[in-house]
Amino acid sequence: MTEPKRYTITAALPYANGPLHIGHLAGCFLPADIYVRYLRAKGQEVIFVCGTDEHGVPITIKAKSEGKTPQEVVDFYHRQMADAFKTFGISFDIFSRTSNKVHHETASDFFKVLYDKGVFKEDITEQYYDEDAKQFLADRYITGTCPRCSFDKAYGDQCENCGSTLNPSDLINPRSTLSGNKPVLRETKNWYLPLDKIQAEFLNDFIESKKHWRSTVYGQCKSWLNEGLKPRAMTRDLDWGVPVPITEAVGKVLYVWFDAPIGYISATKELKRADWEKWWMDEETKLVHFIGKDNIVFHCIIFPAMMHEYGGYIMPTDVPANEFLNLEGQKISTSRNHAIWLHEYLADFPDRQDELRYVLSSIAPETKDSDFTWKDYQARVNNELGAILGNLVNRILVLSQKYFNGIVQPHADYKRDPRFDWKELERTINIIEQLTENYQFREAQNELMNIARMGNKLLAETEPWHLIKTDEKAVGEILNLSLQLLMQFAKTAEPFLPNTAARILKMLNAEALDELPANHQLGEPAILFKKIEDEEIDKQLKKLNSSKEAPPHASLVPQKEEITYEDFARMDIRVGTILEAVKVPKADKLLQLTIDTGLDKRTVVSGIAEYFNPNLIVGKQVCILANLAPRKLRGIVSQGMILMAETPDGNLEFVSPVAAILAGAIVK
Repeated sequence: MTEPKRYTITAALPYANGPLHIGHLAGCFLPADIYVRYLRAKGQEVIFVCGTDEHGVPITIKAKSEGKTPQEVVDFYHRQMADAFKTFGISFDIFSRTSNKVHHETASDFFKVLYDKGVFKEDITEQYYDEDAKQFLADRYITGTCPRCSFDKAYGDQCENCGSTLNPSDLINPRSTLSGNKPVLRETKNWYLPLDKIQAEFLNDFIESKKHWRSTVYGQCKSWLNEGLKPRAMTRDLDWGVPVPITEAVGKVLYVWFDAPIGYISATKELKRADWEKWWMDEETKLVHFIGKDNIVFHCIIFPAMMHEYGGYIMPTDVPANEFLNLEGQKISTSRNHAIWLHEYLADFPDRQDELRYVLSSIAPETKDSDFTWKDYQARVNNELGAILGNLVNRILVLSQKYFNGIVQPHADYKRDPRFDWKELERTINIIEQLTENYQFREAQNELMNIARMGNKLLAETEPWHLIKTDEKAVGEILNLSLQLLMQFAKTAEPFLPNTAARILKMLNAEALDELPANHQLGEPAILFKKIEDEEIDKQLKKLNSSKEAPPHASLVPQKEEITYEDFARMDIRVGTILEAVKVPKADKLLQLTIDTGLDKRTVVSGIAEYFNPNLIVGKQVCILANLAPRKLRGIVSQGMILMAETPDGNLEFVSPVAAILAGAIVK
């Protein structure tokens, strides 16, 4: 693709049945906002669209449990999310909702065009029906025992205990969540998107052209395609959603994952009524979806399939999906209230939006799952934002006030001042821009803080507080140079720390300036970052722990008999990357993995199918015992063994490097 004329940036539509938590921010909203702010600063034509996803079964379940209508539920959470996003500073051009009239019209039109073109496959199948409630049951209205892990509260579409994707017919002892009774099977007609046919005609080549995508994204897509796509119903027997716009489907609504991504298009129509098409149907527009890895299949396979069949739409150029953010060593769980809710953070830490932005970007789960802890939050705010950046800004402004009454002193040519390497600063800014272009926001922010470190180094080496006694002119030049550095920092920092950048420019009295002229009057110094006290962190930990029981301790397993160093040295343990993962037919516990060991790409059969969804572990880095003798399992030759750790509750976790590392690295 040539240099785009404009950018359409989307962030995954948050589901309107609960509040936002920090995992949502780290997963897509914060990286999307950084990228959009960067593009705007570069003068690019860009729109940033999002909105609440307000259809689907979880909404109706929430409404029933609270004695409300679905509309009342989505109205409440839409307002709460919109307020939280605005306060936090996520700079959407529009934050719409899928219950809006324009969305219903757009989604209906989309279905009707595909229907009239003969895209859909009509099929009559048997679906579960609740005779007491007198309605067909969507997947989430059916629970039962998971056939993979025996969890007795699995849903009809997924087991949240082991992550397995299910069909309602897979469940053991299925029951209706409406009446508690065992449902019966009844025939019903639905309209299916023939993904198998579209895969052969379009999706295989489309995904093959996206090898530049993140390995997790590309690998997960390849895994789905390798398994072979199957037709998927785009209609549901529900009364909450976008009505299916054909007479044969009275009483049915569009599948939520058919209408939800169309929400990006309908939001654009609201925002750009006259020329919305150029943002979605012009090949000179770059389309980028920011999502979490659990939404990859919908944004990279199903939505492109829909747009291809409609005709005329551009395809996503990039889908920089993030991994998951954990909290205090455990997965974020809304059902267990193990989460940090955005609206509560904003109430407990008023005017500290940038502190959370900074910490979440510092630990962004770009290549692997990461972990947020309150102690790490405290340390990063106090020791990095406060001690490095806040201290620099305060010293420069205070010294300028003390020695020159806040008046910028002249400098003949600050960019050639031998006391500071301005070319190194320019190189750093270029690196930040390149990293941001490549969606490497964590590294970009680290380089940003290096600019502040440069400023502190300048002051430490020149010591203007001592030099003022003998050379006032030199001190004026040093402070001029330092102030120009702060200007550059603020401009570069705006996508990452927008409030901080604005406050620095206000202190410099330079909101409308590109550089500070001699005799310019500075504003008043102020403390940028307040210290996070232990009491504040203890309060948050107490709140978090009060909502759940402490996890059980791991039972002690007796140590095995001693081995010699030579025994250990014989083992060749390396870091490998999972390229593909598929279930072994007729073997519930086995996954067939293709692993890049740095030496080769080899097959490993592992008994972890009960614990992991194969589509969600592609791109994962693991430790592999590479020189284990080959062994045939279910007719497949397995060349190695991946290392796993058992958690206190009996689940398995990968033994993985803390940071991304080249495949083939030796574990010593």
